[in-house]
Amino acid sequence: MKAAAHPTPRPRDAKLLVVDARGAVRHAAREQLVDFLVPGDLIVANDAATLPASLTGVHLRTGLPIEARLAGRRSLAVDDVHEFSAVVFGAGDHRTRTEDRTAPPALQPGDRLALGPLHAVVEKTLGHARLIALRFDGTPDAIWAGIAHHGKPVQYAHIHEPLAMWDVWTRVAALPVAFEPPSAGFVIDWKLLHTLRERGIGFATLTHAAGLSSTGDAALDARLPFDEPYHLPLQTVQAIVHARSAGHRVIALGTTVTRALEHAATLHLPLRAGFGVANQRLGAHSRPRVVDAIVSGTHEPGSSHHELLRAFTSEAVLAQADAALLAGGYKTHEFGDSVLIERDREPAASGRNEVPTKLHRAGLSMSRLRCATA
Repeated sequence: MKAAAHPTPRPRDAKLLVVDARGAVRHAAREQLVDFLVPGDLIVANDAATLPASLTGVHLRTGLPIEARLAGRRSLAVDDVHEFSAVVFGAGDHRTRTEDRTAPPALQPGDRLALGPLHAVVEKTLGHARLIALRFDGTPDAIWAGIAHHGKPVQYAHIHEPLAMWDVWTRVAALPVAFEPPSAGFVIDWKLLHTLRERGIGFATLTHAAGLSSTGDAALDARLPFDEPYHLPLQTVQAIVHARSAGHRVIALGTTVTRALEHAATLHLPLRAGFGVANQRLGAHSRPRVVDAIVSGTHEPGSSHHELLRAFTSEAVLAQADAALLAGGYKTHEFGDSVLIERDREPAASGRNEVPTKLHRAGLSMSRLRCATA
């Protein structure tokens, strides 16, 4: 698949690949997403706003230039902004592929970093030479101001023009805690929200500190996703309980929503409102307990996002979906196209094709959808 090279969150020609619980694969326009939902379904989105988490500066001990990409924090508390984890690069910028970026100078505990108006100290490395725990000097207000005035959105080489903050915020962006945009939420616009309400489809949000999608280092990428704090509001818990008790689906808008809900489900069932830190990895070994379907961007096999999709469908069906994405010219990365994958039904091998799904019952036949590849 080709990477989407322009920062257009809601392109008019965006595509949607739909995989239902029986393993059937269909093509549609992304604006048709609502047609795959039925009254009583509930969409849950991540309302985290994206931080300008890329901070350039100087490693003071050596005088060499660096870029620190903030990658994690321990909570979502507004004043808890002194300590972050960060991935550090040497000289260069987003025009160089992340995997080709130069390494930073050797980082040691006690090293000082000047990041624009901000100053920070390296507290320790976190099992990798480029992943550090850093602590900012100053008051929370000064730290927030420094990040806001000096930071830029984390950006990769497939996006040619510099990103602006409005490029990486969804329509429901609220608390600024995400390190990269919860980009599945780019499907949301005011028209969609109006249509959901008209059709009796629920909409709720949670807040999850979406992390980095790539570090440029294979060993470090293998540790993704990092631990990510989240908040699950009472209203959202109530909406989920209501939908599930009535036999309706919970549809997660993105991998971050899925990760938060499924982590919360490991702590308490029924779900409880509150704060948590998602520290699990979802994949083929996982069986979602809350989320019935996921809307996600398109992701390359081998990435942590793609691995999460294996929790919803079999390896064979996912391979079929990957082939359809490639043949259909779908675009990948944060400004690319989307997939809707409904959780398959057990037993995965024999029972899936005999179980009527909500996508099937909604009457969404291949002929009605006018497949995008036709």
